[in-house]
Amino acid sequence: MRAVLVEQFSPVEALRIVDIPDPEIGSGQLLVEVKAAGLGFVDRLKIGGLYQTKDSLPFVPGMEFAGIVSRVSDAVSRFKVGDRVFGLARRGALAEEIAVIADEVSLMPSRISFAQAAAIPVNYLTAIYGLKERANLSAGERLLVLGAAGGTGTAAIKVGRMLGATVIAAASTKEKRAFAIAEGAVAAIDTTRDAWRDELKSLTGGQAIDVIFDTVGGDVSPVAFRTLGWRGRHLVVGFAAGTIPKLPFNIALLKGASLVGVDSAQIQKHEPGTYARIMDDMHGLLESGTLDPPPTQTFAFEAFKDAFARIESRRALGKVVVEVGAFES
Repeated sequence: MRAVLVEQFSPVEALRIVDIPDPEIGSGQLLVEVKAAGLGFVDRLKIGGLYQTKDSLPFVPGMEFAGIVSRVSDAVSRFKVGDRVFGLARRGALAEEIAVIADEVSLMPSRISFAQAAAIPVNYLTAIYGLKERANLSAGERLLVLGAAGGTGTAAIKVGRMLGATVIAAASTKEKRAFAIAEGAVAAIDTTRDAWRDELKSLTGGQAIDVIFDTVGGDVSPVAFRTLGWRGRHLVVGFAAGTIPKLPFNIALLKGASLVGVDSAQIQKHEPGTYARIMDDMHGLLESGTLDPPPTQTFAFEAFKDAFARIESRRALGKVVVEVGAFES
C-alpha cells in the first residue's frame, strides 16, 4: 500500500509517499481502508521529533481517519466489513489502510462525509471534554474562543452554541473573524489590537467572560485571563502562537478563577470511560443534527505537504484534511 513514511525525524518537506507492506491485524483489531485523514499541529511536531513523546521509527503519521472497514478479526463483534467508520489512533492515518483496535473506532454518522468524519475525533473530543466535562459550560454563559478559525476553535464554537452559550470569537485576521462568525459566533474581535479588551467589554455590555477556550497561548492568554469573571474557567488547549505564557497567580486568586488543562491525547489514557462516552455521544449528536459537522479544507493525498504548510502558516480555516482515497484505482 502507499503511505507517508517517517524514517527519521525531519521537516515535512523531506517526506514522500512510498510503498510499504500492507498492515496485518491481530485479535481485537480491524483493517480500515482510509478515505480521509485529519491533520493538526501535533502531527507536524511528531514528524519532526518535537512532540513531548516520540514515536518509534519508522512510522506513518496521522492520528485521525475515516474510511471503510475491509477486514475484521474474529474477536471483533461491533463492526463488519463495509461499515463506514472514523476514529483516533496513535499513528498510521496517512496511508491507504490502517490497522486499529476496535475501541479506537466509531460508526460514522450517515449525514456527514468522510472528510468531515476525519475532522471530528481530536477537535470535537477536545471541545466537548473541555467545555462540557471540565468547564461545565452552561446555557446563558459567555464563551470566548481564542484561535476561533482553526479546527479546534470552530469545534469549540459549535459545541458552545449547542450548550446554549453566547460565543465570541477571537482571531488575528479579518478573513478568520468573518469565518468564525459564519460558523456560529455572535461576534469576533481582533486580539492583535491593543484595545481588544475594551472592544470585548463593549460587546458583552460590560459583563465578564465565564469560560475561555484557548488554543493560542503567547501574549494573548494572560490578557484574556483578566477578562474572566468570578469563578471563570480558562481552558488551556494549545500554544499556536509558539510560546507558553506565564500567569500571575494573584489574578486567579482575585477572580476565584480556574486554569484547566485540556489534552485530548490524555483522555483515553486517564479517563477511558469518559472517552468512550464522548465518542458515542458525538455520533448521536451529529446524526441528529444537534451538533453541526466541522468545516474542512481538503487536499489530495499527493498534496499532503501543502496541507501541512497550510497548518504551519496558520492560514487554515477549519480542519485540514487529506483525502487519501481520492487516488485509489
